[in-house]
Amino acid sequence: MGSFYVYIMTNKRNTVLYTGIRNHLIKRMWEHRESRTHGFTERYRIKKLVYYEIFEDSIAAITREKQIKAGSREKKIQLIVSANPTWRDLYENL
Repeated sequence: MGSFYVYIMTNKRNTVLYTGIRNHLIKRMWEHRESRTHGFTERYRIKKLVYYEIFEDSIAAITREKQIKAGSREKKIQLIVSANPTWRDLYENL
């Protein structure tokens, strides 16, 4: 068993939020930062990790990702601010 991560990323100006799930967070963040992913995150230059949660169970992680995605932008902002009030890039501390 491994760890599963639900994460929220944003762009340089914190104007766009992206919620995802992955089992190798460091590798996935590297892919985003090096523009190895195509689509939404590449188009909006989403490279800054501002929030994440760790799960041991993939089903729990998927459920949580769906819960976050279903929430409003304001709820996502509240979640980020509760854990990371300055919106610093958490990638550096992984």
